[in-house]
Amino acid sequence: MRKDKKQVIGEEITDDSIKLFLAVEPADSTPPSLHKLIKAYRGLRIDDFERFVGFFVEAGYDLNAKDEQGNDFIALIQDQRQAEPYIEVIKAARG
Repeated sequence: MRKDKKQVIGEEITDDSIKLFLAVEPADSTPPSLHKLIKAYRGLRIDDFERFVGFFVEAGYDLNAKDEQGNDFIALIQDQRQAEPYIEVIKAARG
């Protein structure tokens, strides 16, 4: 591929498609806010995840939600190879 050509993988995701991740609900005792973050992390590229976090905060969800073991989103994904940019998005959104 020529250096002046940007590789495009997948199509641009619309805001409405990203907001669908706000509708997912847990089937267990996981807090809804934490469940939504995890689903979005697993399903969205970093740029789309960053947009999702904006919608997430705007909708009033909790960036600090913890599971029954006291783990927040960062604790749950920090050992994963691709997690660092997602962690940075959450840290920036927390302020």
